[in-house]
Amino acid sequence: MAARALASTDHPLLAHIIPMRRCNLACTYCNEFDDFSKPVPIDEMYRRIDKLGELGTSVVTISGGEPLMHPELDDVIRRIRHNGMIAGLITNGYLLVAERIQRLNRAGLEWLQISIDNVNPDDVSKKSLKVLDRKLQLLAEHADFHVNINSVVGSGIRHPQDALVIGKRAVELGFTSTIGIIHDGSGQLQPLGEEERRIYHEMKALEKRSFTRVNAFQDNIAQGLPNDWRCRAGGRYLYICEDGLVHYCSQQRGYPGVPLATYTREDLRREYLNEKSCAPHCTVSCVHQVSIFDSWRHPQLPSEPMPRVQPAEELVRIK
Repeated sequence: MAARALASTDHPLLAHIIPMRRCNLACTYCNEFDDFSKPVPIDEMYRRIDKLGELGTSVVTISGGEPLMHPELDDVIRRIRHNGMIAGLITNGYLLVAERIQRLNRAGLEWLQISIDNVNPDDVSKKSLKVLDRKLQLLAEHADFHVNINSVVGSGIRHPQDALVIGKRAVELGFTSTIGIIHDGSGQLQPLGEEERRIYHEMKALEKRSFTRVNAFQDNIAQGLPNDWRCRAGGRYLYICEDGLVHYCSQQRGYPGVPLATYTREDLRREYLNEKSCAPHCTVSCVHQVSIFDSWRHPQLPSEPMPRVQPAEELVRIK
């Protein structure tokens, strides 16, 4: 898949797909949930996944809302794997029990991430280590898939030192650990304070396998500084909401706002080059991780033509 990514820019590397916008929690910084939506019908999920397969997508991450609330989530995972794509899951972890983890194993899930916001629950977030530690132990005992625990600093997090406690517990259980910088409920970022920056850098020392160790993207975010990069959202990264529309990301809904069912190679090519005004202060690290594959080629100018897509066996001339 890495070879295909380097050989061709004509397919998505990562898609986030939302089978369920409803969530069982209500974290105050989150703008990606409601408390009433019904699950997307499974036949419609199949159509969307098959379409991602047709577009040549490499990895599909199931997110929400809370995706474990979808009654046919295992079938969604199986369909992703049936299309030859890697299947990942982002969950708050509340609904994990031993039997549910074993079902995820059988469905073919390949990685799972839980973000834990604090050690003890408060009115900002109930995703706390105190509540979820038993769930983590169950994952360590039963999961056949990779587990990453993401702790956070930033808007509304009252005890940034909790991130270190969470990260060290994750490593102790044999998981990987990362740290994220969260936005407020309107998607805006505030620079980290001195203590938050200290915790952030100490946490990064634990990230032995994290992408963030090899670039300055989050370092600039932590200081409130802009990043000079070429966002490939809509081309290399797709965010498919519960209504089946393609968006740049969870924080840029409505752009381009095209139904996935009618999304074409031409849409991928256009958005691959289309300049995004939100890019300098973007906080969405997964979009940056995907875009970095192509940082060495093709200025992000709408007028620049896409190169001819060459078969993987051909020698690709790098401009």
